[in-house]
Amino acid sequence: MILLQGKGVSKGVTSGPIYFFRRSDATVTKYDAPDQAAEKARLAAAQEKSIEQLNRLADKCREEAGDEAAILFETHAMFVEDEDYVEAIMDTLAEEGCNVEYAVQCAGEQFAAMFAAMDDAYMQARAADIRDVTGRILNNLMGVVEGGIDSDVPVVLAADDLAPSETLQLDKSKILGFMTQGGSGNSHTAILARTMGIPAICGLGESLKTEMEGRIAYIDGETGKVALEPDEITLTAYNAKLKKQQEMKVLMDTMKGQKDVTLDGREILVYCNIGSPDDLPAVLNNDGQGIGLFRSEFLYLKATDFPDEETQFKAYKAVAEGLNGKRVVIRTLDIGADKQVSYFDMKKEENPALGVRAIRICLNRPEIFRTQLRALYRASAYGKVAIMFPMITSVWEVKECKRACAKVMEELKAEGIPFNPETEIGIMIETPASIFVADALAKEVDFFSVGTNDLTQYTLACDRQANDLGKFFDPHHPAVLRAIKIAADAAHAAGIWIGICGELGADISLLETFLAIGIDELSVSPSSVLPLRAAIRKSIAKTCTLEKLES
Repeated sequence: MILLQGKGVSKGVTSGPIYFFRRSDATVTKYDAPDQAAEKARLAAAQEKSIEQLNRLADKCREEAGDEAAILFETHAMFVEDEDYVEAIMDTLAEEGCNVEYAVQCAGEQFAAMFAAMDDAYMQARAADIRDVTGRILNNLMGVVEGGIDSDVPVVLAADDLAPSETLQLDKSKILGFMTQGGSGNSHTAILARTMGIPAICGLGESLKTEMEGRIAYIDGETGKVALEPDEITLTAYNAKLKKQQEMKVLMDTMKGQKDVTLDGREILVYCNIGSPDDLPAVLNNDGQGIGLFRSEFLYLKATDFPDEETQFKAYKAVAEGLNGKRVVIRTLDIGADKQVSYFDMKKEENPALGVRAIRICLNRPEIFRTQLRALYRASAYGKVAIMFPMITSVWEVKECKRACAKVMEELKAEGIPFNPETEIGIMIETPASIFVADALAKEVDFFSVGTNDLTQYTLACDRQANDLGKFFDPHHPAVLRAIKIAADAAHAAGIWIGICGELGADISLLETFLAIGIDELSVSPSSVLPLRAAIRKSIAKTCTLEKLES
């Protein structure tokens, strides 16, 4: 038996073959290709495969979101064989005698630049479509695996770690669990695993070796243990946990449709954290009351260029409509620090966690902010949308955000585009500065949402991404809990609600403390909703104390 020890970051047990994430190099290089007939044959095969993929995506989209959403992929499929586009590729092949990858890249750059230079905003936006189609053809020419997993069966996905943009491309239907050499409980791999409700282990270090690929791994996301070829005792313990897990799932299903209310009648909202419209089924399947955190930055992370207003609007609208009137809190762009996007062309920073990130980018680059706000307000006409600004430290920042919102609403009104002028505006409480001026901030907004991951990082001066800090990164620290209490008191004094959208919201050991503090809403990964509901329904709010704030 081989036993590996890491840190469990998403609970549950599972087993399956180990598969290492394929990080392909899609860099195009030019070289002489004497056999031009072979290059043209390769192009035809890549075009055929691209069209098949796009048609499958269109069918899936039509089934899940309707005809309008499917049109984009159908349009992309038609462009693959566009006469002018293909002619440009053939001209480069004939003139340069080069490889087809280089010819496709040249055609893509030529057409994208042509559309981007047009005066019409709609036509300008098509440049992103050209890049997307070109990228797909190139991936098929170069053997880049779509979805990152080339396996016929579900696998336990292994990697050194996964960047946010890499987690977005994964074919989630093929993933049983995650194992990473690096990472932390706050990594995007861990967040994805908790959203999917599957086990994940990080921090395995060099003990996780690529030669283990294909071997059956038994992983326990609670203890952080991985067993290969387990002995009889280990296998018996694993099977006992698996049986208990299956029994617990049946029990948790009985929580669906129940109210999130304590034995003495205290009601608390239990919402979900998501990263894209694709996560909506998980919210509905786990009976979330709403969405307390839609991480809109993932729309930017999976794009090759700034997502336009229409692209964002469709994503926000889909979620707003899908929740049938339940509240959807959408956080504005929150990149920087551990979430980097190449096309933003950000300067390298010595300490990006304290640098230009989140709301600082939006206020420094108002054209990006305006595009997102227009999409958000347009989506507000289709459901109960709330807008939330991250990384707030000062009252002036909130006032600038509100001015930007007012300007966008004036534009939409003048254009005759419907929106909800009563859309709630909120901020994230995730810095010590926001705690110290919480009373002033509360007068400017409709709600607070505490981001406990960053609040812990900045309060305790501990890098949230550093796995080796261990016990020093302690979200249970009295300083963190007292900060939340200060924010809650300020919110209630101003007559607004306060929630928690960080991972701490799902920590059942702190539920009684949050009830005593007066937290109104907990936003957690979809898989945590039902266990949290079960705990709430066993609690008596009037007996809850603030003991943990004193320890």
